Amino acid sequence: MSVVQRKAMLKSQGFFPHKKNAKGTTIIYSRKHATAKFVRVVVDSGIGERSGKVVRNATVKLCFVNRTKSWREITAEVSTDNKGLVSLIRKVEDSEKFVKTCKHCKAKKFTAKTGNVVCSNACWTAWGGKKKSASTTKKSSQKIVAQKKAATPQKKKSQKVTPKSQRTYPANKTYKESSQKKRQKIVAEILPGDLVSVEEIELDKVTHDYTGSILGIVMKTDQFGKTYVNWTANTSSLPEWDMPFANHYQGGQKRHYRFKVLSRKAEWAVAT
Repeated sequence: MSVVQRKAMLKSQGFFPHKKNAKGTTIIYSRKHATAKFVRVVVDSGIGERSGKVVRNATVKLCFVNRTKSWREITAEVSTDNKGLVSLIRKVEDSEKFVKTCKHCKAKKFTAKTGNVVCSNACWTAWGGKKKSASTTKKSSQKIVAQKKAATPQKKKSQKVTPKSQRTYPANKTYKESSQKKRQKIVAEILPGDLVSVEEIELDKVTHDYTGSILGIVMKTDQFGKTYVNWTANTSSLPEWDMPFANHYQGGQKRHYRFKVLSRKAEWAVAT
């Protein structure tokens, strides 16, 4: 796709170029989100400002414009080749519904530099002072009570020793033997283009479903089952290094994370 074609395609989708790019040397395009207020779809065209040539693939993300007119990135930036740009724009725009909303001011949340997911409007600054002073008073009163208790002499409790013949111990050996027997290879068919989320499993049972807070697109898989995913949204507390990375895992583990395919039916089963 030439520069003229890429610019024409972005214009046909309702995008307009920015006057400057504060973080790079390529031309940035954006437009309003179709349904979400104060949310903009942002495309880094990959076209150099000075050279006027395509220097890399285009990337797409969502930004929230807060009260101070600052733009906060509320989804991860996803890149694509020329053929998949239009479809990627639609998928990223649809991922807005997975972004968490502040319960106080209804603004979208974003991941700050500290790694915390916070309100784009920073609305906690309005009521944070009162909350802090109240907690300080509470801590002071608790400290005084603790000091009074420490000053009061306490009677030593007599320790009752249970005879060895009557002691009970956890059956760790039995648990380990049974868990080792259950450790079989569990696999599922994960294909490029699949829309996926994450499931937390414990001893082969689903304990938490992250559908609605984590969303990704499978880019490719290799012969060993390793799966490469562009995570377009993650509003949960699950860190990136805990995300699943393969189409298989060992059964019987205490806690593990695996893919959940949303775009089609894909079930996990014991490898034969």
